[in-house]
Amino acid sequence: MNENTAAGREPAITDAELDRLEALLDDPAFDEAMRLDEAQGYLCAALAGPAQLPESEWLAEILGSEAGLASAAGQEAAELLRRLAADVAAQLADDEPLLLYLYPESDADDAPSDYEPWCLAYLHGVDTAVEDWFEGLDDEEEIEWLDERLFPLMVLTGEAEAAAREHGESWPEGEELAELLRDSEEELARAVSEIFMFWTAKRGHGTIRRGDGKVGRNDACPCGSGKKYKHCCGALA
Repeated sequence: MNENTAAGREPAITDAELDRLEALLDDPAFDEAMRLDEAQGYLCAALAGPAQLPESEWLAEILGSEAGLASAAGQEAAELLRRLAADVAAQLADDEPLLLYLYPESDADDAPSDYEPWCLAYLHGVDTAVEDWFEGLDDEEEIEWLDERLFPLMVLTGEAEAAAREHGESWPEGEELAELLRDSEEELARAVSEIFMFWTAKRGHGTIRRGDGKVGRNDACPCGSGKKYKHCCGALA
C-alpha cells in the first residue's frame, strides 16, 4: 500500500498502528469491513458535507456492523479508526493535498495504484451523508464548483462514462481517455481537500459571500476559516 505522512506534522496514527488496523480490517471476523484504502476514502466524505456523519455511524459502516464493535478486536479497531479519522481531518485541513492510501491493481511489481475502491468508498460516503450535499446549495456557482471537484472521482469509478453513455454523449477513447484518467488521478487529492475545506467553511459561516474588496490569494480567507483565501473560498473563484 502507498502510504505517506505529511512533512512537518506529527501524525495522529503511526505506521505501526496503520499496519495493525489494516490487519484487523482484513480479519475474517470482520468479513464485511472496508479495506484500509476504502476506510480512508469513506472517512474523507463522512467528515465533510453539510453535516459530519456521527462517529457511531461511520464506525459501524467501516467495520460492517455495530455488532463488530462489541468484541475486543472491534474495540481496538474502533480506537485505531478514531485515530485514522483524526489524521484524515488534520491532513484535509492542511494546505497540501491529502496523501492517499492506495493498493496496487495487481501483485505485479510495477502495478499501478488502484484508485477505484478509494473513490467508490468516498462516493458511498457522499450517498450516505446525514444531509444531501446538493439539496441545501442554491448558488449555481457553488453547485458547479462542487460538481467539478467530484468529477475526478466520477471518472475514476467509471460513473462519468456510464452517465455520458446513458445520455447518448460521446466519451474519450485511447490516448484521450488515458490522459483524462491521469489528470483525474493527479487532481483527486487536491479536490478532496478543497471539498473538505469548502464544507468546513459552510458549516461554520453559512453561505460563502464575496466582499466588494479584492482579497489577495495568500491573504487570510474572510470567511474566518483560518486558511489562506486561495485554499478556501478563493478556490471557488
